[in-house]
Amino acid sequence: MRVGKQLLAVVAVWMIGGQCVAAVDGNPWLTLVLGLLTAVLAVVAYRWVVGRTEHRPVSELARDGARSATGRGVLIGVALFGAVIVNLAFAGYYEVDGIGSVTGAMGLIGFMAAAAVTEEVLFRGILFRIIEERGGTWIALTSTGIVFGLMHLVNPNASLWGAIAIAVEAGGMLGAAYAATRSLWLPIGVHFGWNYAASGIFSTEVSGNNTPKGILDSATSGPHLLTGGDFGPEGSVYSVLFGVLLTATFMLLARRRGHLVPRRSRRVAETGTTTRVPR
Repeated sequence: MRVGKQLLAVVAVWMIGGQCVAAVDGNPWLTLVLGLLTAVLAVVAYRWVVGRTEHRPVSELARDGARSATGRGVLIGVALFGAVIVNLAFAGYYEVDGIGSVTGAMGLIGFMAAAAVTEEVLFRGILFRIIEERGGTWIALTSTGIVFGLMHLVNPNASLWGAIAIAVEAGGMLGAAYAATRSLWLPIGVHFGWNYAASGIFSTEVSGNNTPKGILDSATSGPHLLTGGDFGPEGSVYSVLFGVLLTATFMLLARRRGHLVPRRSRRVAETGTTTRVPR
């Protein structure tokens, strides 16, 4: 019942907000406003439903330190995707022809904020956290990463390789970011920074969604293994490589901080009792 209520609340905001944003597609200013509103409502809904169903402070979305953690995440996401673009540009597979659409880039702020917040509170805030309580961190990381990748198969220009790449690079990286910090603000920031850099700054395709142009008027061409083809650079081996490296870094940090949770059966065998996930 706890999981069902939490999923219902967050998915309702996700679906209704997504429909509203899609309805004003083509109007960047309305997209900006409705996207940001959807992001705020997702946070409010998560805090409310988790607080009521688990009767605890919702520390993973605490207000203290939210701005700095989100900001760090945004910088990490932008830098990570920037590294992918730098490699593509040096190989001659990414070119900038001039300035694209500044107003389009503004609309993409709202669009990507809504996507980052709703997906993180759903996949990391609910699914990862609940699975981790019983199965441990590694099972939660693997299972939610697979589901996150499979979700992208419904996109217009989806591919099996693109879904696998998303599962490995994004599902793993974002889950590890939560495990390392026990806060949703950092993965929200990383998710937004990555997506916005891809769309709003470098004007590349994002997860095969027919993404509109951002600040730069650019073109990507070359081998699909390196560029991601119609799916976008998220399907590039560069993205997978950098995502795996950051995942490993976050997991090492989680281990150092004592944030890794063993399987429940192992916890019971070792202590005779179950323990709560560290916050």
